[in-house]
Amino acid sequence: MEENRFDRRITFSKSGRAVYISHLDLMRTMQRAFKRAGLPIWYTQGFNPHAYIMFPLALSLGISSNVEIMDASLTEDIPCDEVTKMLNSALPTGLKIIKTAIPVKKHTAIKKAEYEIILNAGESDFNEFISREKIEIKKKTKKSYEKLIDIKPDIEVLGLRCTGGELFISVRLPAGCGLNINPSVLIEAFSEFTGEIYTAKVSRTRILDQNGEEYC
Repeated sequence: MEENRFDRRITFSKSGRAVYISHLDLMRTMQRAFKRAGLPIWYTQGFNPHAYIMFPLALSLGISSNVEIMDASLTEDIPCDEVTKMLNSALPTGLKIIKTAIPVKKHTAIKKAEYEIILNAGESDFNEFISREKIEIKKKTKKSYEKLIDIKPDIEVLGLRCTGGELFISVRLPAGCGLNINPSVLIEAFSEFTGEIYTAKVSRTRILDQNGEEYC
């Protein structure tokens, strides 16, 4: 760690109208929150210094979460609990700091994420879909060509239940610097399989490392 730089890993939730804040606007919102809270943010060195705030696994628009990760650095060694309290006093509705800690793992340790998907679909349809030998999606190559890839081996369905006419799917998908599968891709593949358009609610519930442990 550089002199006068104190790294913090901040876990926060994103809900309500805040799920529609774009990644760029979220960055600006957090920068303003640090400023309003009076937290001394650390700036990068060089010709174009900027506040060090980054998101190791940025969330897609429209998805809620209780496990969003933000890394930031301060110029003073402010206790983690105090950082949580100060930031919460400056954040808008829908964003809430859950905890602040000193980082333990590198960003490259992120390998998987778990989601809860709620669909207006039938359990039997999804079982038939997920039981197929292959679940193929189109993916663009670096040369902008489209190719089919099979994501079936990378989908882990952890739970499935139908309540009140809604299907609740708990699923674990690859995430991080390597293979990254957005839950919307799974929903689109299911929609293509059934020929139906679904209204979906998606929430990220866990971020995991290569050992299946909570990322921290």
